Amino acid sequence: MKGFNCFEPANIIRKKRKDLKRYGVKKIGIFGSCARGEDTTRSDIDVIVEFEEGKKSYNNFIELYFFLKDLLGKEIDLLTPEGISPYIKPHILKEVVFI
Repeated sequence: MKGFNCFEPANIIRKKRKDLKRYGVKKIGIFGSCARGEDTTRSDIDVIVEFEEGKKSYNNFIELYFFLKDLLGKEIDLLTPEGISPYIKPHILKEVVFI
């Protein structure tokens, strides 16, 4: 069963762009099955985030995770570029839809 593709979550996140600033978000995007249009209703949403200089902290990361999970009403995987294996990083970065 097909999901809602990345446009719906991207639009939801885009509307809350100002709220993301409180977590120090510099850049945010969606990748994975949602970005490829292969998601199902059971799919999680894969999100990549870059933080502003000096704003990357455990608290900002965790609070952003719960904010996005509540906002989107789905499970999410939240990653930073530094947290991605160098073996799969090029593949992920090719498919990211930045918001």
